[in-house]
Amino acid sequence: MASSLQSLQSSIERIILDPRYHDILAVLKGARNGAVYGTKVRFPHALVMIFLFRSGTVREKFWLVFRATKTHARNLAKFATIYKSTVMLLKHYGPGEPGKEGPYDTLVAGLLGGYFVFGGRSRTSGKISSVNQQIVIYVFARVVLALARLAVKEGSPVALPVVSREGVSGRVSHYAWPVFASVSWGLVMWLFRYHPEDLQPSLRSSMSYIYAQSDEWDGLRNFIWHNK
Repeated sequence: MASSLQSLQSSIERIILDPRYHDILAVLKGARNGAVYGTKVRFPHALVMIFLFRSGTVREKFWLVFRATKTHARNLAKFATIYKSTVMLLKHYGPGEPGKEGPYDTLVAGLLGGYFVFGGRSRTSGKISSVNQQIVIYVFARVVLALARLAVKEGSPVALPVVSREGVSGRVSHYAWPVFASVSWGLVMWLFRYHPEDLQPSLRSSMSYIYAQSDEWDGLRNFIWHNK
């Protein structure tokens, strides 16, 4: 029995180590890694946030945790599959030299994956998934920061003509973050005060807990030990 299992393992390893199958197997492993990473990231976050801030029975809360984790893991796996499959197809059958990745292959693949995985709405409610919103907003924030760095980096493809000059770039980089942080927090507090319904629900809930519910108490019990 042991020898049969070893023989099977050896046969499988010969296949997965064969360069001819590398690209298609990379798609499968990308899907696997997307699902695993999505589970690792979402499960503890959902567990804490739902049990702390959501109402309902324990069973209902566990169901919400499971659903959020499943959505995150599934969508990262789907995106990885679409992205890596598209890159592979463009590499071999695209307009460029066969076998070589073109300069815009990753952009096209990302656009397709983003549209089909994260751009859709629920078939039943017509709403955008809160999990998808959080993922896209997270990615968008990192993209903006990266583009801002490239904008002041001399020689980058998106370098701005004045601020990327040597000497100017360093000063802009030094002061940009404090300004960015100040504007971000100023705007979010203004939005929370006057247009809270337009903020993302989890952010609105967190801000309500910190800034609105802290205005109310009727004794020592809900001033220190409890919120309400």
